[in-house]
Amino acid sequence: MSLKLTIDPDAPAAPYEQVRAQIAEQARGGVLPVGHRLPTVRALAGELGLAVNTVAKAYRALETDGVIETRGRHGTFVAAAGDAAAREAAAAARTYAQRVRRLGLDRAAALTAVEDALSAEYARDPAGAEEGRGR
Repeated sequence: MSLKLTIDPDAPAAPYEQVRAQIAEQARGGVLPVGHRLPTVRALAGELGLAVNTVAKAYRALETDGVIETRGRHGTFVAAAGDAAAREAAAAARTYAQRVRRLGLDRAAALTAVEDALSAEYARDPAGAEEGRGR
């Protein structure tokens, strides 16, 4: 099993975003299973004809999203993204709940604010909901 990426220089998305999106899609779709070792930043950059910093930026974004994890000198691997995403969402929800309570909002107002924010986010990036990035 190998990582298959294509970069379209004429696409509206920046090359790092194309790398990020394709790896995320393959990881979440099961094409790249949890624990699959990804190429080094340098190797992937060379293979795709991209700058090392471009691939590094994509890997950083993927790591922030919990899609991949770096294990020091051992390499970069596909993470159990669902678990990481669920943990991060729960932490964000706790922080939000504490904040709105301190602000004095009641439960209904807090839920309305969340629904409004989610509606605006998904309207801005409807593809994100379909790809599972909208967690």
